[in-house]
Amino acid sequence: MTPGTPGQMPVLQKIDQLLGTYGIYIAWLIALLGTFGSLFFSEAGGLVPCSLCWYQRTLMYPLAITLGLAAFKDDGAVVRYSLPLAAIGAPLALYHYLLQMVPALQNSGLCRVGLPCGERDLDWFGFINIPLLSFIAFALIVVCLWRVHAVRHAR
Repeated sequence: MTPGTPGQMPVLQKIDQLLGTYGIYIAWLIALLGTFGSLFFSEAGGLVPCSLCWYQRTLMYPLAITLGLAAFKDDGAVVRYSLPLAAIGAPLALYHYLLQMVPALQNSGLCRVGLPCGERDLDWFGFINIPLLSFIAFALIVVCLWRVHAVRHAR
């Protein structure tokens, strides 16, 4: 079939429809993966979280619970109190990523207590680290919840 064939939905529309319908479930799975991933890195991997890691955890862990409950009840109101957590977590994780990747930012003085936030404990392919994984998770949750909000308010 060619893209212009009647009855065939473009890929982006399918993704948009999928997020609008199952966005809470997808966001919940991402939050669970982020929660269990952070626990795995610290408990099984022995990586001690820095201050910025703890802030990101305090934003991610409640998402795993609230989004799970909302998915179970099909409660779209979860967007009101979960979207702000993810929207705060994403730039925080991005800042943490930049702090680890840009040497000029490492002396910003933000993490003076405990472990240095600029230290990379995990380094896959030279650019994938824990803050990047956290940023991706928060950003995907924001997108999912934004689409759920848009679809439910369009009805």
